[in-house]
Amino acid sequence: MVHRLTRDEARRIAVQAQLLDANRAGDVVEVAETLGAIKIDPTATIAPAEHSILWSRIGRGYDPIQLSKAVEMDRLLFEFDGAFRPISLLPLMLPGTRRWPQRASSRAWLEANDSFRTDVLARLRAEGPLLASDIPDTAAVTRGTESGWYGTGQVVHMLDFLMRQGEVAIVGRAGRHRRWDLAERVYPQNLPDYSLEDAERMLQERRLQAAGIAKQKSPWTPIGEVGEPAVVEGSAWKFRVDPEALTALNDDPGGRVAFLNPYDGMLFDRPRLKEIFEFEYVLEQFKPKSQRKYGFFAYPILMGDRFVGMLDAVAGDKLTVNAVHEFLPFDAEEDEMVRAEIDGLAEWLGIEVSAW
Repeated sequence: MVHRLTRDEARRIAVQAQLLDANRAGDVVEVAETLGAIKIDPTATIAPAEHSILWSRIGRGYDPIQLSKAVEMDRLLFEFDGAFRPISLLPLMLPGTRRWPQRASSRAWLEANDSFRTDVLARLRAEGPLLASDIPDTAAVTRGTESGWYGTGQVVHMLDFLMRQGEVAIVGRAGRHRRWDLAERVYPQNLPDYSLEDAERMLQERRLQAAGIAKQKSPWTPIGEVGEPAVVEGSAWKFRVDPEALTALNDDPGGRVAFLNPYDGMLFDRPRLKEIFEFEYVLEQFKPKSQRKYGFFAYPILMGDRFVGMLDAVAGDKLTVNAVHEFLPFDAEEDEMVRAEIDGLAEWLGIEVSAW
């Protein structure tokens, strides 16, 4: 059976799946379990990505201490590849680590630096947890220095590679710096052991649950053949939809205003944003100032199931709102809702709003 959805229904499915409807999430673990990944990024015009993503779901009750506790003390979340993820995903990811890397250049670098790899693991076993700066760089062959983006040190590269192979893990952070240890001392033991095929299918199911609805063949949200087929009014795409998301449509709690960090997972699948929400999102962070339309790190404004504008704001001693860009002029009620959310953001940050 192919489900036939209106655009309104498709948008509501996506919004509900991302915990952006009127029902606020209860805690950090619930958000991580539902979204699958909470992006980590230090750009903090308002707050770092991981904190503003959680605030947009939980609201004023979110305290950043809750995140560090869930990761470093309760071990209900773990950090992997630039995101915090629920521990329930770890056994689904481990089969893929046994096959990594697939790229020939990465395999060649590891082979050329086998003694360096041994040195790093030995140092962690003897002295871990450690920061990358605590580990000597004994690399025989360097990589990633051409662009200057990563600097000349190779320890971070090796640690990232070993993380992807499931041999080391991030145990916590010292400020923005990752603290590393052997995976066997960080990850839970006696996890379920899945085949690569079963693990990938379950990962696809989790991706679809987090998206609600996705294009059947999408490199942005790879979900294979899980879920059920659907078409959306006015779209030629073939979609897959999460059956539980369809059921949730009958219990629609309504919408609210949400400010989304530019690295929010809701914004990741750009083609889907354009197809379902008719929102063509461009991150202007890396554009020259003269080419920016909305601001260096403007937050898209979601109202109900539509993107209605962009918030350009900076948090310091006060929350300075440079502009609220309205795609279409707000009516009085919409203006009041956006202002109330700005006030809520300032209250969460513990500062006042500067007049704008």
